[in-house]
Amino acid sequence: MSPVALPTQHAAVLYGPKDLRYDDRTLWPPAHGQCQVAVMSTGLCGSDLHYYLHGRNGDFALQSPLVLGHEAAGIITAVGPGVKNLVPGQRVAIEAGIMCNTCDYCAKGRYNLCKGMRFASSAKTFPHLDGTLQERMNHPAHVLHPLADSCSFESAALAEPLSVLIHAARRANLGAGQTVLVYGAGTIGLLACALAKAWGAAHVVIIDINQARLAFAKTHGFADATFCLPAAPKAKAPEEQLARAADNAKRVLEAFGAEDGFDVVFECTGAEPCIQMAIHTAITGGKVMLIGMGTRNTTLPLSAAALREVDIHGSFRYANTYPAALALLASGSLRNLDKLVTHRFRLSDTARAFELLTRGVDERGQMVLKIMLGPGSAS
Repeated sequence: MSPVALPTQHAAVLYGPKDLRYDDRTLWPPAHGQCQVAVMSTGLCGSDLHYYLHGRNGDFALQSPLVLGHEAAGIITAVGPGVKNLVPGQRVAIEAGIMCNTCDYCAKGRYNLCKGMRFASSAKTFPHLDGTLQERMNHPAHVLHPLADSCSFESAALAEPLSVLIHAARRANLGAGQTVLVYGAGTIGLLACALAKAWGAAHVVIIDINQARLAFAKTHGFADATFCLPAAPKAKAPEEQLARAADNAKRVLEAFGAEDGFDVVFECTGAEPCIQMAIHTAITGGKVMLIGMGTRNTTLPLSAAALREVDIHGSFRYANTYPAALALLASGSLRNLDKLVTHRFRLSDTARAFELLTRGVDERGQMVLKIMLGPGSAS
């Protein structure tokens, strides 16, 4: 008697820099505690692009072929043994990280810091854990989150980057009536603005070097005001860079009419000059949230922070945020969030999607923000 052949599915698999292949793969049944999910929407992000272009993201290099993608939602198609809270046909958001649930960090609710964390689409751990750029995937039921009927798959895919901001905002104790400054008008920066407004911030402004992105932020109501930071030659010495950052910060505060600074500053670029400026543009006793992952070693004006008691907080991924993120997305209180999705591709066209993300502008001159991939039609 011949063995029964297992079904197959398609996946966009990265083998090395710009070596992305649309492969056939065996579709295994879900294991104990897992659900099988038909992935309906996946958003591409900056870490995906780093892997695509360089075969690595910072210190984490590919050691074997990897399926990228971690901002996703889909439909449960099968459940494994032991799964009681989810059923086939249920719509869910996919939380990409799988925590150990046994370490001290997990016990304290800070599972984003779990040393045993395996994150779908990350090459940090080996064997790598494949991400969501595949037709179906098996994933633990405890990190699948049911969707409200009013939450689309694309909106639910945004729960992942929105969770990054919710986690940062909680660490900053962001509250109603505060003033907020955001560095970087990419998807994360725009989501920071949207979240600050939804949580009752009194004034939300944003800085970037790209005027088109700033115009988008202002036109669609993400920010109350914008500032385009002019390009400048690279500083010849750290002291020159620090002095320039202090001068630029003063110009920014004057332009915004906020000479005392902002209560909360979200630094979403990871660029050294912006991190330096962030400290100077925070109010005395304010908070700077380091969200962007960019410059590995940064010279900081620490005395400017210490003498004014400006708190500098790191913020890494998220923990216990998905229910809040999905509730916000379903509520409609995040205005014009659908405008963030500028382009859509079929899974089979993933390589084209990455090339477009690399260029940042399509053939019509339209700016690229968030690209979504899925089984549906492209636009």
